[in-house]
Amino acid sequence: MKKNHTLRTAFGLAALLTAGMAPAVQAEDLAIPVGSQADRSAISLPGNGMNQASVRQRWGNPLNISGPVGQPPISQWHYADFVVYFERDLVMHTVVKRQKN
Repeated sequence: MKKNHTLRTAFGLAALLTAGMAPAVQAEDLAIPVGSQADRSAISLPGNGMNQASVRQRWGNPLNISGPVGQPPISQWHYADFVVYFERDLVMHTVVKRQKN
């Protein structure tokens, strides 16, 4: 009988802690005005799945390389107008830099 009481108390405490933490979990919306977004169609960009040798051959050497870090290894190649994110040797995303006015 004491085991059941201890078990119920433990479950009750876990439920109380979980319910108490729920309001603390929030998501934040990030809104970027259309006028400040970069125009991806204005420049040629590396496509997802391209390898590093192809990117280097087409766009030349990057201005800066960051990484790789983490598992799987992620690295960044910084060019004048965009940043290419690689997972291992393949492009996983390209981000256009915002043009400064």
